[in-house]
Amino acid sequence: MYYNRYMSLKRTNVYADPEDLAIIKEAARRRGVSEAEIIRQGIHLAAMANRVWDEPFFSRTFGGSDRTLGRDEVREAVAEAAQRETESGTAA
Repeated sequence: MYYNRYMSLKRTNVYADPEDLAIIKEAARRRGVSEAEIIRQGIHLAAMANRVWDEPFFSRTFGGSDRTLGRDEVREAVAEAAQRETESGTAA
């Protein structure tokens, strides 16, 4: 990902261990990108790993029997639920 081509960037200062900076320098050299790009990617990964979502990932549940469904049954249940959502106008 080359963030500086797709979004505006904001400058900030951080303190880093010399060992980490040496690893970043080597990674940038091997990959042929700037050290700043490696750092931006690291910041993005850290931000996403610590993100708190406003709603649960699974907001709906499916009713079912007390047995394990087969692959075709699961696909059918998901397709039916998606169809209901589309018909009710609540699909994303």
